Amino acid sequence: MIHVPLKSIVKEMNLEIIHASSEYEETMIHSSEISRPGLQMAGYYEKFVPERLQVIGSAEWHYYEQLHHTKRYESIDKFLSYPIPALIISRNLPVFPELLELAKKHDRTILRSKDDTSKLFNKLISYIDIQLSPETRVHGVLVEVYGVGILITGKSGVGKSETALDLVIRGHRLVSDDTVIIKRIEDMLQGRSPEITKHFMEIRGLGILDIERLYGVGSVKNDEFIELIVELELWDDNKEYDRIGLDEKYTEILGIPISTITVPVRPGRNVAMIIEVAARNFRQKVLGYNAAKELNERIKRQIKLNQRLKEKKNGRTLSD
Repeated sequence: MIHVPLKSIVKEMNLEIIHASSEYEETMIHSSEISRPGLQMAGYYEKFVPERLQVIGSAEWHYYEQLHHTKRYESIDKFLSYPIPALIISRNLPVFPELLELAKKHDRTILRSKDDTSKLFNKLISYIDIQLSPETRVHGVLVEVYGVGILITGKSGVGKSETALDLVIRGHRLVSDDTVIIKRIEDMLQGRSPEITKHFMEIRGLGILDIERLYGVGSVKNDEFIELIVELELWDDNKEYDRIGLDEKYTEILGIPISTITVPVRPGRNVAMIIEVAARNFRQKVLGYNAAKELNERIKRQIKLNQRLKEKKNGRTLSD
């Protein structure tokens, strides 16, 4: 089962730890659903889901504030008796003494955020959703070319990294070299680099390069959605390669088909330039224009025109 450590959420969201339970280090979050326990504060627990993260915003805080000390104590006592993973207080609101006392009694984690409630909700849901998304790893290089996320694949030694370096020199951006971590987010695939090799590239004969240091922060990117796969392979004289582009090829990753083209590699062929053109051509297709189909339609129209001219000419000859 996929889960997110609570401590990772605390670090990512920059949350203040008011009180950590004895199980804080081992606490895992299994859902991005988050609750505001307003009904529970009023005493309704029939549909309560304690497994979710709980957030107290301004409305809940002011409700507690106007309660008598005894009532507030009883309400918090019952609420924290349930095994919630953590309670987060938004807007940097003060922590009631009863809340801290009862958190220690029931061994519950209490956190606090500077963000307002809506912003905190959005950040939590977005981060947890991404972390809980299905994930896989592929051998390849991920680059952004003209705003298109392109995954370059192929056998070892075919020139993936060299091609990516050429693209970086041309002004495009590197996301990951050698290994790409891919997550499915709804119906899209997001790729990023393993943290340890982030923005580094290996070039045979040169060794390890720090692309960000060599070419600046504008030459790298932390993540990118994958829209096109370019598969590099060594040129095979016995193989018939696509010369028109009418047939669409797809590669399925995590259940999502990604448009794929195969580019044969041989000495003297500018692969980086071909990938640039592939990115532009892909964007044209997304906008509804397909050059191969347009040429095919022109040929069909010309054939029909020639046939009509031929029929007209034959008709005139017969009448003569």
